[in-house]
Amino acid sequence: MSQVKEHTDDLIPLCLKGNQNAQMEIYNRYYKAMYNTSVRIVKDSAEAEDVMQESFLSAFTKLHTFKGEVTFGSWLKRIVINNSIYHYRKNQKKNEVALDDILYKVEDNDGVASDHVFTGQKAQKVMETMKRLKDNYRISLTLYLIEGYDYEEISEIMNISYANCRTTISRAKESLRKKMINEN
Repeated sequence: MSQVKEHTDDLIPLCLKGNQNAQMEIYNRYYKAMYNTSVRIVKDSAEAEDVMQESFLSAFTKLHTFKGEVTFGSWLKRIVINNSIYHYRKNQKKNEVALDDILYKVEDNDGVASDHVFTGQKAQKVMETMKRLKDNYRISLTLYLIEGYDYEEISEIMNISYANCRTTISRAKESLRKKMINEN
C-alpha cells in the first residue's frame, strides 16, 4: 500500500521513526490548510510561510508528545495558531507599522456561477474588513468564525477568561458589522 493512501494515524508511527516519506506525506496533506490558518493571523504571506514551516518542524520534533486525544490536524493547527499569534505579536512590538498594507485575496474560481462570484466578492470584502479590526477582535473572530473554535478553546489560545472571550467576540462582530455598513 502506498503512503498516499494510508490514513494519517498510520503515518504518525513512521514519522516518529524518522521516515522522511511519511513526513512529506503528512506535510503535503496539511500544508495548504496550515498556511491559510497562519496567513489570516499574521497577515503576511511570507511570514505565514515561515510560521507554517517552523510549525511543521516543531510538530515533527515534538511528535512524541502527540497523545491522539484530538485528531492530528487539530493538534497541528493548534501549533500553527499559537506560533502565528506569537510571531504576529512579536512583529507588532518590533514594528508598529500597520500590516494592513498587505492585501489578502480570496482566490477566484473560473467559470463559477454569478451568484457564487457575488458570494466570493462579499466574503473577500468581509475578510478585508476584518483586517482593519483591532488585533484581539480580528484574531478572536478568525478563530471563531473561520477556524471553528468554540469560546472555551479561544479563551485558552488567547489566554483570556471565558467571559472576556465571549465579550470580545460579541464586540468584534458588532465592530465588523459597523465597518461593513459604513463602507456601503
